[in-house]
Amino acid sequence: MKVYENIIRLLPYKRPFLFVDEIISLDDEGAIGSYTIREDEFFVEGHFPGNPIVPGVILTEIMCQIGLVTLAMYLMNLGEDSKVLPAFTSANVDFLSKVIPGDKLIVESKKVYFRFSKLKCTVTCKKTDGTVVAKGELAGMVVKSEA
Repeated sequence: MKVYENIIRLLPYKRPFLFVDEIISLDDEGAIGSYTIREDEFFVEGHFPGNPIVPGVILTEIMCQIGLVTLAMYLMNLGEDSKVLPAFTSANVDFLSKVIPGDKLIVESKKVYFRFSKLKCTVTCKKTDGTVVAKGELAGMVVKSEA
């Protein structure tokens, strides 16, 4: 079993809205993970035809899933059968470079605080060549779900 595969399995997202391929590192201070933009992503064909660029909202979601939700789940020390509901509460993200199909993204987050199930992080999203494509602060809540 891959390291942190259990966290990925517990994520409340499924394809085509799961944007986590791998969690590289998780500890009390942050998370690092990756996602590769596939040619068949649901948003590629229409944004923009013939010259696809990943929308900023999708980049923000990738940053949230890897940098915020996986970290919150780790900090909550969830069991194997736990179910969670994440609620994204705020974002302040700058977009600095375009992302296209085939790009592998590395997301790194650093915890600002985690209290009362609310997590705030600084998050950076880079291509594998080191180009920063987006960075900023994200906040959200992750709560256990009975369903």
